[in-house]
Amino acid sequence: MADLSIRHLAKFFEDSPVLRDVSLDVASGSLISILGASGSGKTTLLRLIAGFERPDAGEVRVGGELIASAQVFKKPEQRGIGYVAQEGALFPHLSVADNITFGLSRAERRRWHRVTELLNLVGLPASYAKRGPAELSGGEQQRVALARALAPGPKLLLLDEPFSALDAALRADTRQAVAAAIKTAGATAILVTHDQDEALSMGAQVGVLQNGVLAQMSAPQALYHQPLTPELANFVGAAVFFPGFASGGKVQCVLGVLNLANSAGDGPLLLGPVEVMVRPEQIKVVTSPVPGGVPAIIDHVTFYGHDAVLRLTVIVPEGDLQPVRDVTARIFTQFVPEPGAKVWLKVEGDVVAYAEPVLT
Repeated sequence: MADLSIRHLAKFFEDSPVLRDVSLDVASGSLISILGASGSGKTTLLRLIAGFERPDAGEVRVGGELIASAQVFKKPEQRGIGYVAQEGALFPHLSVADNITFGLSRAERRRWHRVTELLNLVGLPASYAKRGPAELSGGEQQRVALARALAPGPKLLLLDEPFSALDAALRADTRQAVAAAIKTAGATAILVTHDQDEALSMGAQVGVLQNGVLAQMSAPQALYHQPLTPELANFVGAAVFFPGFASGGKVQCVLGVLNLANSAGDGPLLLGPVEVMVRPEQIKVVTSPVPGGVPAIIDHVTFYGHDAVLRLTVIVPEGDLQPVRDVTARIFTQFVPEPGAKVWLKVEGDVVAYAEPVLT
């Protein structure tokens, strides 16, 4: 395993920028996630690290060694990097064991070097060694693809949306097994994905690529609770916005006087008109008045089983210049009020505010 350092990386296709001035560091033995929509440049980033593309500017270092820049280019097979593609890409005519050992020396392939160990590592029984890929489920195929990538002992492991072709239940089980295997192997790894749950649950750090730029790189909790821009807030989970007025580390809006999460640190405190961002699950819904709560009427309920989403209208006191605003709240389903019911809303935890207007 080795650390990864990327500085000012750029890539153009037909004069169109795909990546622009991307810099990031991945500590040895850690797994980070890169989250981005289709066309954001996340797969191109992996291809540049793996050596499938040449950068137009910037540099890539693995374990301190320069492997790619505008002047230097090591071939993919010389980089010691493992790659797990979106659909596993197993060889259909080879057994599981032969797939796993494909990248090893001839002698190691003959004796199925480390096959049992690697199968156990990815949560599969040793008896799978003689099976063909067609005898495996989609999730099992992805685990074999991971074992194949780990077999040569790579310095770095790249995972290119490896779970996107799986159904929801299988995807969750497979990514847990893969994350555990990577941790046990002590590998340095980068996962790119468009799935927010996947990125936040797997990465020790999560970066967001937007239009070829790394918009934010943070711990998962910081990215979710304190996104740097309204666009990031909307992209990483559901967000509700309200106009407000910030002063003294607090903000007043239609949901009351709330504490600002982005009021700490050495920067200046927000002061004046702002847009307040609240996560729907922060909004507690109760059937009787509570201190600091605001009354609302339920307009619509969407039931999902494990939780429900409520659309509400805040009841604004007469003479208040603040307009009535739609509110979205997410609640557990032990208690689901009916549309038309009067409830009280209270925000739990700190919120984030932005001085710039929210784009709609």
